[in-house]
Amino acid sequence: MAFMKYYAYKDFKKDTNVLIKEVANFNPQSIVGIARGGLTLVHAMAEGLNVREVQTLRTELYDKTCKRDSLAIFNSCEFADKQRVLVVDDISDSGETLLAVMKSLEDKYKEVEFKSATLFYKKSSVYEPHFWINEADDWIDFFWERDFKSSIF
Repeated sequence: MAFMKYYAYKDFKKDTNVLIKEVANFNPQSIVGIARGGLTLVHAMAEGLNVREVQTLRTELYDKTCKRDSLAIFNSCEFADKQRVLVVDDISDSGETLLAVMKSLEDKYKEVEFKSATLFYKKSSVYEPHFWINEADDWIDFFWERDFKSSIF
């Protein structure tokens, strides 16, 4: 098993503020969060960028630990009168999710400029986000994945 690096809230807060500053000049009119990993980040970024229009897409590449043959994208977005949209996820690990989501959105909404942002990027990823903060070389154990686990399950 790969080494797991714990990513604490204090690091998230610092990195998210840096990411907000980097993205600010793009001036997105809408932000799309990729569920589930991107949801904590998309909320924080929307607050920091003062963007009220937040939408989500849900993707599935794995069934538990078994990788599917193809990525499934659920939900849809609407960008009436929008020219700039930011797509947010926690990490570009394999990059397959972000690549598929970006291609799907760009194909459907040709008049919209899409840019992507993540907290982490692995150099082995097939997709490099437009904006990213940290290079990942280990498995990232995000605070929202660890700190809210319940003993009920």
